[in-house]
Amino acid sequence: MNAPHSVPPRITAPEDEARQLDATDPGHRHLFHVPPADGGRYPEAAYLAGNSLGLQPRATREELLADLDAWRQFGVEGHLEAQRPWLPYHELLTEPAARLVGARPAETVVMNSLTVNLHLLMVSFYRPAGRRTRIVIEDSAFPSDSYAVRSQARFHGLDPDETVVRLRPRPGEDTLRTGDVTDYLATAGDRVALVLLGGVNYLTGELLDIPAITEAGRAAGAIVGWDLAHAAGNVPLHLHDWGVDFAAWCSYKYLNSGPGALAGAFVHERHLGDPTLPRFEGWWSTDAATRFEMTPVSRPPATVEAWQISNPPIFSMGPVRTSLELFDTVGMPALRERSLRLTGYLRRLLDEVSADRPLTVVTPRDPQRHGCQLSVRVAAGSAAELSKRLRHEHGVIADAREPDILRFAPVPLYSTYHDCWRVADALAATVAEVTR
Repeated sequence: MNAPHSVPPRITAPEDEARQLDATDPGHRHLFHVPPADGGRYPEAAYLAGNSLGLQPRATREELLADLDAWRQFGVEGHLEAQRPWLPYHELLTEPAARLVGARPAETVVMNSLTVNLHLLMVSFYRPAGRRTRIVIEDSAFPSDSYAVRSQARFHGLDPDETVVRLRPRPGEDTLRTGDVTDYLATAGDRVALVLLGGVNYLTGELLDIPAITEAGRAAGAIVGWDLAHAAGNVPLHLHDWGVDFAAWCSYKYLNSGPGALAGAFVHERHLGDPTLPRFEGWWSTDAATRFEMTPVSRPPATVEAWQISNPPIFSMGPVRTSLELFDTVGMPALRERSLRLTGYLRRLLDEVSADRPLTVVTPRDPQRHGCQLSVRVAAGSAAELSKRLRHEHGVIADAREPDILRFAPVPLYSTYHDCWRVADALAATVAEVTR
């Protein structure tokens, strides 16, 4: 890492202004480990890649070691005698996860990984019949979602190229309009079996109007599910009140639970206990009170826990529990307010930088239509190469999605105004150099 030295700023916004904003609106950076900078003149990285992988909370290591110590101390008896007994361990996550997504505890469970949960939920809720076979996704859906719905279509003997409808933005636009989604459902909804969209689009950072689209989909007679990978822990959610049929989310992005961390799942209470729903089952699908009777036939509870299959991995659940406790302490309303302040500041800086450079912010300007991610299209050169230069020359960690998108996510828990200032200053320096 280069030694600190005086470098004239490349943007008009003063660095001191960012420092002053951090003094009055500090966030919770002290609760996280921030990576050291790999370049530039500051000791810590300006980490704006929490939309890919959140930072490690300082409490995670100690809490995880305590669970490991219980295994050492108790062996198998830890299922009942550990400080946090393993048998009901997943229940420690239920209520905080439900609060996070605006659900009831009976509707919420932490289990598996995101795409596994989507498949398990589609087993129950994608039931093509007659003309009603289509699955609606956004054209820029995360590839895993695209693969999942296409494979579900094939599993039912359908042609995925005909079954999966990919909604695209209007020509010349970067994001979907809610009206275009609801209009499609109003005109072609009798052919739609499932609507499965991303709550916040991974590429553009657009926050879709979840309640309006859910209402339109259900009015058309379709099931409406949501991939909330980029929404959970990023924007306030009210899944129960919005009437969402099902949803799933990961916890390694904004929920800071570690790479490949366990995911969450939601099923609205109107579906719970419905004996007509097909569902894959395993040991943890049966009622906990009778689980150890070892009977050959499952007796699933009238909760979303009926969708569980295997006993939970305790050492993977620990970091999720630690993170959810943090969200309970800080609260999503406060985080959303700070997120809007941070993204508003970063947007102002990016407006200046992009004015005379081949950069365009593609995330909607309306703050009600985005979370904390602002995506920038790079019109000259490689976004991936620019991302590397930002990291190694300026200590700014963002991420690129080929061919031309850079994603910056000032996460309200730990990002700072100074991080945002460093992004703009580094872009001004780096892009100017490659376009002279």
